[in-house]
Amino acid sequence: MITSDACLSRYGDPENEHNMQVWHAPAPLMAGKLPAKIYCNRDLIGPLEAAFGNVIERGLIDEIDSWDGCFNIRKKRGGTTHSLHSWGIAFDINAAGNAFGKPPTMSPALVACFTDAGFDWGGNWSKPDGMHFQLAKFPETDYGQA
Repeated sequence: MITSDACLSRYGDPENEHNMQVWHAPAPLMAGKLPAKIYCNRDLIGPLEAAFGNVIERGLIDEIDSWDGCFNIRKKRGGTTHSLHSWGIAFDINAAGNAFGKPPTMSPALVACFTDAGFDWGGNWSKPDGMHFQLAKFPETDYGQA
């Protein structure tokens, strides 16, 4: 699992917004509540395109009720280290029915669309965060602190 320390080492201080860009979803991925553009880390783009493609291909677009954000420089709830949202490699969906610390309500099929594309799901944590997905590992391409 990617940690805040690993992000700090790879990307530097999140305040500098290294490797961040606006990603414009390709037309075939613009469906339902999927966003047309996202300000995110460029390391997120490939896995996110794969995940959105999975959602559409598997006919699960109606299971996404909301896109609840990606980039947000902040500390983890109750913690002292930065959330992975601070580097734009995490995002939340369907927040209303998947509150932090509550039993997740997302279908296993929808979760698989994202985990199959290279994301860890917060719904599996000891204190579940069912809305949360984050990169499971850094891609081999290292953009550094460009």
